[in-house]
Amino acid sequence: MTSKERVLATLAHERIDRVPIDYSANSGIDKRLKKHFGLGADDSEGLRMALSVDYRNVAASYCGPKLYADIPARGVKVDNWGIHTRWIEHPTGGYWDYCDFPLKDADLETISNWLMPSPDDFDYSEIRQQCEKHREYCVSTGGNGIPDIINSTGMIRSMEQALIDFALDEPAGFKFIDRRIDVYYEIIARTLEAAKGGIDLLLMGEDLGTQIGPLISLEMFRKHFRPRHQKFIDLAKHFGIPVQIHSCGSSSWAFEDFIEMGITAVDTLQPEAKNMSPEYLKKTFGGRLAFHGCISTAGPVATGTVEETVDYCKRTLDVMMPDGGYCFAPTHALQDNSPTENVVAMYDTAYNYGKY
Repeated sequence: MTSKERVLATLAHERIDRVPIDYSANSGIDKRLKKHFGLGADDSEGLRMALSVDYRNVAASYCGPKLYADIPARGVKVDNWGIHTRWIEHPTGGYWDYCDFPLKDADLETISNWLMPSPDDFDYSEIRQQCEKHREYCVSTGGNGIPDIINSTGMIRSMEQALIDFALDEPAGFKFIDRRIDVYYEIIARTLEAAKGGIDLLLMGEDLGTQIGPLISLEMFRKHFRPRHQKFIDLAKHFGIPVQIHSCGSSSWAFEDFIEMGITAVDTLQPEAKNMSPEYLKKTFGGRLAFHGCISTAGPVATGTVEETVDYCKRTLDVMMPDGGYCFAPTHALQDNSPTENVVAMYDTAYNYGKY
């Protein structure tokens, strides 16, 4: 089977030759993997081929002006939404953390006039060419940040204020949310149109859980989130492609709604979180949702030996593979504290043990 055939058959719960494989990693472990395989620092395609990854993502590149200036004196980067981040070191690497929260106390007028990227400032002319280049693979567009209402609002208004916005129907907060969603909706619509049938899967995201339970109530999800997500799902349906949604933490409480909404696959599947074990997911939703993830980035891959990593991956495959509908992937980006040999063993196990 080609990668495209393998993934699409898996999403449809049809017979396949082996589990599809996907990859996501932080920069530190990504660099070490490229070095391990003798690849150049910028050879991301070579790494995906070495790991037998079945997915490729395409996106329109931004060609407009930089809307907000960085703050070098404080080491702060500011993106085109006005979100501030600063680099935080840790023993195995680092990450860009959110800071300042420039719209935390903003009123409706301020947010109405806040600069945001325009869909006109993206280059869609090479989308079809990108799709042709990767035509043997499952070609996706979108990502975990679309629409990602909770996180994207928290990044610029603070998480505390975002949750207050949801609870109190705060007009200023929802003005930011809806302006941002409108921009992304138009970008995705133009991307799908430019692809001329070359895109196979729409990716979405919304982190709905903590490790121990829901981050918001089901009532709040249905009131504020479901209608806004549905716009993107209906857009994908218009173009005849399935939808996969990313959600960290304990999020299976929303899966029945996902099914009703027309979502095909769920991603992340952190097995440590409440009601997110492979056994629970397979028993409760198997055959009705496809699964993408379930290989913990906080488990043996990060903290165990090679043998423990292999055993862990085999156990997960033993639960998730029967009757199909499973795509092998880390629960989120592989972390920099993951030993290179463990990650290599993880992908070797998926390729060799994950055969039907």
